[in-house]
Amino acid sequence: MNPSDDLRDLEDVATNQPNIVFILSDDQDAKLNSLDYMPLLQKHLMSKGTHFQKHYCTVAWCCPSRVSLWTGKAAHNTNVTNVVPPFGGYPQFLDRHLNESWVPLWLQENGYNTYYTGKLMNYHTVDNYNNPYPSGFNGTDFLLDPGTYSYLNPIFQRNKDAPVNHTNEYNTDLVAKKGLGLIDEAVQGGQGRPFFVTIAPIAPHADFEIVYTEDHEYVRTINSPPVSAERHKDLFPDEIVPRTPNFNPLDKPSGVDFLAELEPLSDENITYNDHWHRQRLRSLQVIDELVEDVVQKLEKYGILDNTYIFYSSDNGYHISQHRLQPGKGCGWEEDINVPLIVRGPNIPAGGVVDFPTSHTDLAPTWFKVLGIPLREDFDGLPIPLTADEITEWEGSGKAKEHVQIEFWSDITGGEYNTPPAGISNPAPDNTYKGLRILGEYYSFYYSVWCSGSHQLYDMTTDPYQLNNLYQTASSEISSPPTNTTVTICNANYTLVKVTQRLDSLLFVLKTCTGKACSDPWNSLMPNTGINSLRQAMDPKYDSFFENMKRVGYERCEGGYIPDAEGEVYESGDAYQGGEKLRLARDPREWWNRA
Repeated sequence: MNPSDDLRDLEDVATNQPNIVFILSDDQDAKLNSLDYMPLLQKHLMSKGTHFQKHYCTVAWCCPSRVSLWTGKAAHNTNVTNVVPPFGGYPQFLDRHLNESWVPLWLQENGYNTYYTGKLMNYHTVDNYNNPYPSGFNGTDFLLDPGTYSYLNPIFQRNKDAPVNHTNEYNTDLVAKKGLGLIDEAVQGGQGRPFFVTIAPIAPHADFEIVYTEDHEYVRTINSPPVSAERHKDLFPDEIVPRTPNFNPLDKPSGVDFLAELEPLSDENITYNDHWHRQRLRSLQVIDELVEDVVQKLEKYGILDNTYIFYSSDNGYHISQHRLQPGKGCGWEEDINVPLIVRGPNIPAGGVVDFPTSHTDLAPTWFKVLGIPLREDFDGLPIPLTADEITEWEGSGKAKEHVQIEFWSDITGGEYNTPPAGISNPAPDNTYKGLRILGEYYSFYYSVWCSGSHQLYDMTTDPYQLNNLYQTASSEISSPPTNTTVTICNANYTLVKVTQRLDSLLFVLKTCTGKACSDPWNSLMPNTGINSLRQAMDPKYDSFFENMKRVGYERCEGGYIPDAEGEVYESGDAYQGGEKLRLARDPREWWNRA
């Protein structure tokens, strides 16, 4: 049907509640300049909308990140922490009853029609797609394993139909075509209801061959660089991975644990990774074309000005940074900082924002712009989108400055690929809790690993995370201060004191729920007015932070198991008049202190 053939309800659609089109790429970087190679996205979204440059995923892996995005909850609250069972994938999503409580259902309950095409989440397969179907959609056309990541042999499953193999058809072109068709369906068959359409291509993810047994049990994944559409195969012949300071550092390794054991990449390996990078850029070109097609489709229907377009990715990506093979899963900025561009009603054109936001903020943001009351169990906050909201947020002194990062796995941040001969790809424990904190005059990344290792980077002076300051502090962060200092708002503080604050904040965040996730300082230091690291550095709080419990693990696990995660924050651990409230639980503690 032509848009001009059915104009009956278009005026009503254009003047009613706003619509949303969400384009979600897969593994797209924000730090390796991939957006620079998407001129149509720049033309239609970045120049007409706002770019949130400090947007973060909270877990740098496909399925856990997507589930957090669709629930507004941190991964430790969804307990979907891996890409395959038992700790993740579609089966774990079902086992945690999240199919009964997530964005599509909530939107339908509030009068929205919802549609989805492309990749939903890992381990959504030809065997389990209907047991049960994903809930909350008016129309779907999902990619299914084992064809999700196959660029030339994808498997799609439409609504309640049986899966269909598309042999020798290009995956992303099909997703784009189906996504545009769902917009047609939403406008022409939606009976005037507002809509939310998600288009989720796999680019620029690696090309995967998923191997199963005859009983359809997962065995392994064999992957290779992304595949481009034929029309884009010769683009960017001379592009190479940006040679940033953290690109394959030769003088010393970065990080801790397995990261500290990586050898420098060989010339052969670097050549291989440069090719991988070019293939990623080429694979993104169909998504770039899709952005323009979506804008033109909405414009043709007369609803562009009443539709928000969100563009993001599930997680970031590294290629040769810190001596790593192509992949994700680490706390490096390349892995956790992801694109977010928003165009829509009252969104500043050409805007650039630098305060931190995260994927757990997206569901609350959608609720706010669609006029739906926020849920109390959201771990995130609505992102300020209009010029007035942004100005108020930045000037209020209450802007969120933190993002909590977490990861569970026994695999590296590599792409689990089979590298060229002679190139190693170790598989150690990679489980950690992290904190990214960005204030007006300071910027830090802090993490605690299940092994007991720590990382601390002053990203104002070390944006490429090459100098782990924790090594120059003390192995015991409660030990006496050293002479090494960092600067916060023109004042110098010892590393020990700074780390005590960061660790205490992370101690709250690692098991936070609801408001404790979005306002952890208030949970940690109620009734003090403290809402930033700068304020918490006041020396009068030194004793409290010195005696605070510490982030730690009982053991390393490949998923979220509470008794492996060490001590947890309780309300009694909060600050009150220089003492922790938990002391009041046992009079003997007061007596001994006296």
